[in-house]
Parts: sequence; structure tokens; C-alpha cells
Amino acid sequence: MSDPRTDLVEAGRALTAAGLSPGSSGNLSVRVGNRLYLTPTGTRLDDLTEDGLAVLDADAPVAAPLAVAHLSGPRPSKEFPLHLALYHRDPEATAVVHLHSAHAAAYSCLPAWSERSAVPPLTPYFVMRVGQTPLVPYAAPGDVPQAERLGELDFPFRAALLQNHGPVTSGPDMAAAVDAAVELEETSRLLLLLGGRDPRLLTAAEAGHLAERYGSHWDAHPGAVTLPAPA
Repeated sequence: MSDPRTDLVEAGRALTAAGLSPGSSGNLSVRVGNRLYLTPTGTRLDDLTEDGLAVLDADAPVAAPLAVAHLSGPRPSKEFPLHLALYHRDPEATAVVHLHSAHAAAYSCLPAWSERSAVPPLTPYFVMRVGQTPLVPYAAPGDVPQAERLGELDFPFRAALLQNHGPVTSGPDMAAAVDAAVELEETSRLLLLLGGRDPRLLTAAEAGHLAERYGSHWDAHPGAVTLPAPA
């Protein structure tokens, strides 16, 4: 069994090589028992080492001051409340990926498709690997109330778009969280390529069947709206 910290380091290199983590943007974490290993602030994802991660108390409240949550290692990313919120809401999650990947970040600037998913069911793999992805209203990076709102949403999801910011995904392991982040980026790219057109989306029955078969989250979306046209 691989060390989750090694999985994190390898994911950082892969995401940077794929062009999904420009500069020092983005942050990754893994949960091991009651410890959360998180990328340090201001660190490129392709410069990570297993021994150079910040260590936090995974059981700390989302609103805990840094001095309380931070146990050892370098200063963590300012987004640590976001990571804590996702772990608290999903006991099965052991990895979180937050990126500023271009297409997903661009799509986060557009109106949501529905109340429960900013992104419509355009492809089978989006439903299978990502599932419903709520749009979380804008707040400055590291904002605790935003993280608390994310954690308190009363429906299941493993990915979200932070408005005017970018995507965040979680999963039972780092590979699943990365796959979701990559698929969310690709689906956002396809939607932007479609522009203001009215594409065929998967039906509620088709999306529901895929979600049930692959263990993702997808609810009926009676409040879905017309896809927005990019400016």
C-alpha cells in the first residue's frame, strides 16, 4: 500500500505537467487518521516533498485559528478551512484537490446550470467521475464562512466550483480526486467550446443510471436553467 503523502507529491507533479496548476496556484491534501497533510503556502505543486508538507489536526473545526489547527511543518495553504470542510462533510474522503485550472475557473464565472450543479450532465464521464458540482458564492481565498457554507450544503457532492475562483474535488483516494479534477476541467472546456449553443445533455434517467452504477452523486434538477453564453 502506497504512502498517501507520496500519492500527493506525485499528483502535484502530474497536475503541473498537465498544465492544470500554473505557478504556485492550487493546493492538495490527504487525510491519514486524524492528521491532514496539506501543501504549504506559496509552493509549486511540482516542488513538493513528503517531508515538506504542513500537518494539521483533521478533527479541528473549520473555523479553528491556524495556531490551533496547525500541528507541525511549514505554514499551510490559506485554503486549509476549505479542505477541513470537505473532510468533515464526507467521512469517506481522504484526498482533496483544489486547482485554478483555466477552463473550470472560467466556467465558475458563469451562472450555475442548477441549484445543485453549476455544470450540466454533458458527458457520461462527468457524471461518473465528478457528479453534481454546486457553485459556491464568491469569497476571498481562505474565507472561513465560505468553507462553512460549503460544508453545510444539505445534499451530497464530491466537487464544487468556487465562484470566480476555480474547482475543488474530493475522493476516497488521491487518484479519484485527481480524476475528478481533470474531468471537471475537460467538461468545462467542452462547454466553453459549445458557447451559447443548446447541446444535448444526458437525460435525468441516463444521468441517474450512471450515478447509481458508478457511485457518484446526481439528483434530478427541475430547476435547471438555459446554458449561459460566454461573453
